[in-house]
Amino acid sequence: MADTVQYRLERMTDELDDLERRGLFTRGELADVVRKRRDFEYRLRRHSPLRQDFLDYIAYELRLDSLRNLRKRAIIRAAAEDDDDDEEEPQHDARSSDDEGGRRKRKKDKSKKKWKKSVSDVAGVLRVLDIYRMATVRFKGDLDLWFRYLEFCRDKRHGRMKQVLAQAIRFHPKVPGLWIYAAAWEFDQNLNVAAARALMQSGLRSCPQSEDMWIEYLRMELTYLNKLKARKVALGEDVKTLQKKDNDASQWKEENKELFMPLNEQVKDPKEPGSAGDALEEKEDLFWVESCVPAVLGNQDQDVSFFAVMKC
Repeated sequence: MADTVQYRLERMTDELDDLERRGLFTRGELADVVRKRRDFEYRLRRHSPLRQDFLDYIAYELRLDSLRNLRKRAIIRAAAEDDDDDEEEPQHDARSSDDEGGRRKRKKDKSKKKWKKSVSDVAGVLRVLDIYRMATVRFKGDLDLWFRYLEFCRDKRHGRMKQVLAQAIRFHPKVPGLWIYAAAWEFDQNLNVAAARALMQSGLRSCPQSEDMWIEYLRMELTYLNKLKARKVALGEDVKTLQKKDNDASQWKEENKELFMPLNEQVKDPKEPGSAGDALEEKEDLFWVESCVPAVLGNQDQDVSFFAVMKC
């Protein structure tokens, strides 16, 4: 156990050196930080660590990272004010102004290089994530701990979010809240509608009796439809914008009036389609007359007359 704790403390060397080099913490403060971390590491490595031990360690690291961030902002603000004061000083001659400008430029470049993102800016977040990982491995059934882990990843926008969601759902597939949380993150934060829909459908298969799952699934689909409608309106593809005005319709009809023909118009030209229809009708009547005449003539008991033929 002591070797493991010592190994974890030695991995913090680069972070502590960077904090001291930037002037964020003094050597005495860093010694106190190392002592605190050693105590927490021993508490986590004992035979039966408590849930509160992990939470206390996380709270301490969050406070330490907040203090580091505040001191960093204060130093940057003080450096910016010093630069403004130097610019307000009067310049006597051209040579002195050139020297002053070069000195100010070198100072600004040095300040930018000094506050460039380094290992101490991300070490605190990575350590908290590692503590959450150990806590969830030790207490897999603690849903509150899982949700704390997820909220921290979401707030810090860390790439481990998907991995943590998959682990939480694997250990708790019958909890509708985890499916809803994962789908909401994919829909709102990751902007992946297909993944959110797939998660909700998988959750409904795992929890078919959950009313909350069905309600949230319906709400998500309605929200997506509203977004699509708003997008169409923004692009000018709304239904109202596609309708023609009455003036435009009447103008188009007036310009193309030769395409419209009234139904009661009489056709005088025999070569038009109407005359062909009359000829077909006459041929049809003649066919029926010719078919009825032999039938009447073949009947010897009845008188053959033009009236009988017409009756047929």
